[in-house]
Formats: sequence, structure tokens, C-alpha cells
Amino acid sequence: MENSVLKGKTAIVTGASTGLGQAMAMGLSEAGAHIVGVDYVQMHETEKQITESGGSFYGIVADLLTIEPVERIVHDAVERFGSLDILVNNAGIIRRQDSLEFTEENWDDVMNINLKTVFFFSQAAARQFVKQGTPGKIVNVASMLSFQGGIRVPSYTASKSGVMGLTRLLACEWAQYHINVNALAPGYMATNNTQALREDPVRSKEILGRIPAGRWGLPEDLKGPVVFLCSPASDYVNGYTIAVDGGWLSR
Repeated sequence: MENSVLKGKTAIVTGASTGLGQAMAMGLSEAGAHIVGVDYVQMHETEKQITESGGSFYGIVADLLTIEPVERIVHDAVERFGSLDILVNNAGIIRRQDSLEFTEENWDDVMNINLKTVFFFSQAAARQFVKQGTPGKIVNVASMLSFQGGIRVPSYTASKSGVMGLTRLLACEWAQYHINVNALAPGYMATNNTQALREDPVRSKEILGRIPAGRWGLPEDLKGPVVFLCSPASDYVNGYTIAVDGGWLSR
């Protein structure tokens, strides 16, 4: 795909300060999109990377543990760049605790940002696409635990399983408006969320031993897949969750 495939498009990317969100924002920018980054902290490094490579970036600091800022973010994105074309629901958290002791707070916080906000952000974006009368692309970030059970992360597994199901439902409902809703399921990636696993020599060896690619994934591994799902190349792909996992699920 030529590097102007998304020229003139505006993309909101949540959780854009580091890791997967930062890499996906960079990939979309390299394909020509204007980037509206959203996170609970300033995104100076993401902004620097994008602007130094000739892209345009607008940062919005917001707490997505609640849906209160969602409408404002969509409004500000349209106000800044004139339209909205792409939403990448990447923001998410994980809480680890034995299920016998798992707290209501750990359940609610994870479900709120990983699933509730994903739905209402998608709804707000879809309403904007319909209002504009233009096609739209929504990419949700699922997980290996959308397919598997995992251990000690009950709310994370529930939320990411929900993301995959919600992706299917929204694709069914919104295809009539030329809105594509798909998801990416990253495998074991070298990010803040997996730092504890990577620092545990036993668990790290177990994980790497199952990945056919023989390495932890890198945030940059999501650049190509997210650009594909946000471009006209994927116009007939709808409701699907693509694993970017180095072959983990095939093992």
C-alpha cells in the first residue's frame, strides 16, 4: 500500500502515549492520517515522533475509566480536522489477582475501560460517521484472552472476550452504514502490561517456548495490520478479530 492510503483521514487512537497505541498511531500517521491521540497523561513522545516525521497530531488528555469525555473527544477531533473517519479503541488496563480474592474494584475498573468505554466510544464515532454520511472504520484491541482463559485475570479475560463479541455485533448492525468494525488480538507483546511476565524467567521461558516466531511481539508489529483494517483494502472485512501473535494460537 502506498504511504498516502489514509491521506486526509482523521483517526482517534486511545491509549496513545506508549506501547501498542503509540505504534498504531505512528503507523496510521505514516499512511497519511491525522492523529487524535487520547490518554490519561500527556503524549509528548508520540507527538514528537509523528510531527518529526511530517504528520499531524492533536493530543487530548482524558480519563477513559468513565464515558464522560467521549462525546467531547469526538467533537474536538471533528473541530480540529473537519471530520472523523477512524477509531482505534486501544486503551485498556489489566489487574492480576487470584479469582478467590478478586475485588469488585478490580472487576469494575477493568470492565469499565476495556469494554464499557469501547462500546460507547464506538457508538459516538458511528453516530459521527452516519451524520457525515461517510464510511467509517473502527478497530478494537482484543487479546489472546479473547480466545483463551488465562489465569488470575478474570475481569481482563471477561472484558476481552466481550470485545470480540461486541466487534461482531457492531459489524452486523453497522455494515448498512458502510462502517467496518474489526479487532486486533495482540499476542504476548513487549509492553508495560507484560513487564512482570517478561521479568519472570520461568514464565518468560514458558511463553517463548510456545511462540513459533520465537520472540515477544513488538508494538511495531501492529502497524501493518491496523493500517490494513483502516484502509479501503479491508472494505469487505467485517466483524473479524485478527490475531497478531507470532503463531501462538496455531501451536
